[in-house]
Order: sequence, then structure tokens, then C-alpha cells
Amino acid sequence: MYDVVIIGGGITGASIAYELSKYKLKVALVEKENDVACVTTKANSGIVHAGYDPKPGTIMAKLNVLGSKMYKELAPLFHVHYSNIGSLVVGRKEDEAKVLELYQRGLENKVEDMAILRGEEIFKIEPNLNKDISIALYAKSAAVVSPWEMCLAFAENAVRNGVKLYLSFKVTSIKKERDSFFVESSGTILKTKMIINAAGLYADEIYNMVLDNKEDGFTIVPVKGDYYLLDKEEGKNVNHVIFQTPTKLGKGVLVSKTCHGNLIVGPNAITIEDKEDFGVDEKSLDYIRNMANLTTNKINYRNNIRNFSGLRAKILNYDDFLIGESKVKGFINFAGIKSPGLSAAPAFGPYAKEILEGMGVKFVKNEDFKITPLPKFFKDMSIDEIEEKIKENELYGRIICRCETVSEGEIVDSLHRPIPCLSIDAVKRRCNAGMGRCQGGFCGPKILEIMVRELHVTPKDVLQDKDGSNIVLEYTKGGLAHEEI
Repeated sequence: MYDVVIIGGGITGASIAYELSKYKLKVALVEKENDVACVTTKANSGIVHAGYDPKPGTIMAKLNVLGSKMYKELAPLFHVHYSNIGSLVVGRKEDEAKVLELYQRGLENKVEDMAILRGEEIFKIEPNLNKDISIALYAKSAAVVSPWEMCLAFAENAVRNGVKLYLSFKVTSIKKERDSFFVESSGTILKTKMIINAAGLYADEIYNMVLDNKEDGFTIVPVKGDYYLLDKEEGKNVNHVIFQTPTKLGKGVLVSKTCHGNLIVGPNAITIEDKEDFGVDEKSLDYIRNMANLTTNKINYRNNIRNFSGLRAKILNYDDFLIGESKVKGFINFAGIKSPGLSAAPAFGPYAKEILEGMGVKFVKNEDFKITPLPKFFKDMSIDEIEEKIKENELYGRIICRCETVSEGEIVDSLHRPIPCLSIDAVKRRCNAGMGRCQGGFCGPKILEIMVRELHVTPKDVLQDKDGSNIVLEYTKGGLAHEEI
């Protein structure tokens, strides 16, 4: 029997699994997709918010500020790409009261290193902003991070320290008998004393499985946001995360340098019904571009390399994270983790520990607990480190992804890390291969060949991303047969 089963392998569930792996507990992390960081975690702005936006006194405000501080220590420790570039909320004369209100809210939330900038103070640090901008809230503690790297760091360390990971484990039923839960997926049943529901877009459906009265539950409403991801050439346009003055719909369309040096522009916010609708439409992109032009007109959208969308899990008629033990004893919700969920993520683990302690769980330190950082990217190594790495493994001397300078050695190593790497996109999340200007057009087929060789599978077995996204449809020994894409 498990002490705790965590449902959901996004950054929320992974953070909790990491924290619990520090103690002598029997813990399982289950995820419906074939990898961690596959849904909301991989499709967001990658922003670590300072914490001035959430309403004071909320769980959201508390964990945002704490999580933001924790990134400064954890990201370097894990070798996760992170850059403390700061943020600006920009506005015009009519926005002044709202910007000042955000500043006061930040003070109440105990956000450090904030300042109000006006006129030339703004353009001195952001010369490409439109000249009618007259006021800005500067938050020095804001940052950009690679969300999937952070999730992988949490999840891999959890697995290395004893957490059992179940991938492609879509929970179909949960039954409670006395003090135990039985969590089922495709005939496999896990018995556990407690459940932590970190199922993101499906957290409402997971909770409903244990409720006698469904009216005691909540409803997740997906909020869709589309994005532009532009070439690194456009990343030079801004130096900070640039927000517009918020409205009822959210923080507006942002313009930001990413932790890898690209430029990200978006999102919009559209409430939808389908939790699997990740399509991008032209109308949304036009809106994003027009809104971003109110911040800066210096962006060349012809340098766009990818459009994508992400879904946020908003709880209907509720404007905070829903975190805590539910009406069902032993069942804990971590639900409605919308923005600033990524910012708060490092704090979710310690907060879950507090909740469990309050429920009587005893925490005994895992004496064998050890932190293992993610492998350093080849392109981030010094010349001496590169030479040493090639001496250890000659595959590091062969570049496969030219756009992002990813070596064959990195790709091979990514296939043999603690969490199975079953798709080309899973390789991308681990070492950045395919993230560059050509978006895998050059390196994709080469990565497929490497996966076939290293995993001892056929091309027909290799996925692009989720289960069912097979790249090769027909295969005969000795080569491809007929149409393969």
C-alpha cells in the first residue's frame, strides 16, 4: 500500500513528489500522458511572477511570493534554465491608478524590490517600448524559466529518491473502502492511504470520482491562450518581461525574452469547453499581434518560428488556488492551478507537507535522499568542459540539432535518464533538440534514427508526442514502405 498517490505529472504534482521523496514515505506519481510536463506545464509563458497581482490574503498570493524566492536557489541547483530579468507593468496616463494599485498590492503581499518608473526612467531600460507609455511598475524579482525543465528536475529527483512513477496511467475510477483508496487505470489498481489531486484540467473529474454528492464538487473551465514564439533575433527587442495593465481577463498580452533568448508574445484568454482543444486560430493570433503592438511596434513577426496554445485550469466562480483536504477524508485537492501556478510551483511541495502533517502524517527523513541536477546543455559548457565531455563520449562531438547546438551525446543520454523518453518531443524537453529556428525540420529524422538504435524499437514505434502520434505509419525491414508521414 502507498502512503500517498499523487494524480497528475505536471509541475504541481512533480513538486509535491519531490518534497515527499525527502522522507520515508511510500509515494506514487501517476500521469495520464506518456511523459511528465505534457499539458499545461509545457504550454505557458514561462514567467516567474513577482507576486503583486494576486489578491492579498489568498493562498495564491502567499505561494506565488514564496515560490518566486525558491526558484533563485532551486533553478541553479537543478541546472534549470532561469534568468532573473525582472518585469514591467506598463501603462499610459489613464492606467496610472491601476498601476499604483498593483504596487500597493505588492507591498501587502511582501514583494521585494519594486519601484514605480515614469517617463525616461522606463525608456532607459526598455528603449523599444512605444513612446506614449508613461508609467511602469518595475518588479526586480520577476524571472523567466524553462517550465518543463523544472518539472523534469522535480520528477527525476523524486524517482531517483524512491517515488514510483506510472506513465500512461489514466485514472478511470477511485473507490474508497474504510481508510483506503483504490485508484484504477486499465486494470491496474493502486491502493493508498491518501490521494493528492493535482490533475490540472481534469481535477474536477478526479474529485467527482470520490464524491457521493457531486454538488459538493467544483467545475474546471479551460481558458485557452495562444502564443507566438519568435526567433532569438527578436529576443533582443526587450530586456524584461513586459506586461500591459491588467484587466478582468487577466494580465493581458505580454512581450518577453525567454530563458533561452527567444521572444514570446501572448496569450489571449478565451473560455472554451473542450479540454483537449489545443488548436491555434488566425483570429486569436491577429488579436495578440494587435495588442502587443500597443506595447512595442518593433517586433518583426516574419521571424515567428512557432505558434502554440495552452489551457489554464480555472475553477468556475472561484478566484484562488483550491488547496487543502477535501470533504472526503484523506483526499487533498491542489486544483485551479492557473497563473501564477508556475511561479508558485516550488512552494507546492512544502505546502503539501504542511497539510499532511496537519492530517497526522509522520515525516521521517530519507537518509539516502540526494539531489541530482539535470545534465548541463552542451552549448552552455565551457571549451574545457566540451573537450572533456568528448573525451568521455565521442558522440558529444557530433552536432545533431544545428539550431540549438545539441549533440548526439546529449540525445542519447536523454533516452536513458530515470523517466522514460518515448517521443521526439520528450527528447526536445530534455535537451532542446528541435526547439530552434527550423523546429526539428533538420534534426527530427536524425533523432528518430537515434531513438530506434538506442531503444531497440522500429521507426513505427516512435512517437512525435502523445500516444497515437506515430511518425511512421508503415515499415518493412530494410526501409520505409509507402507513405510514412
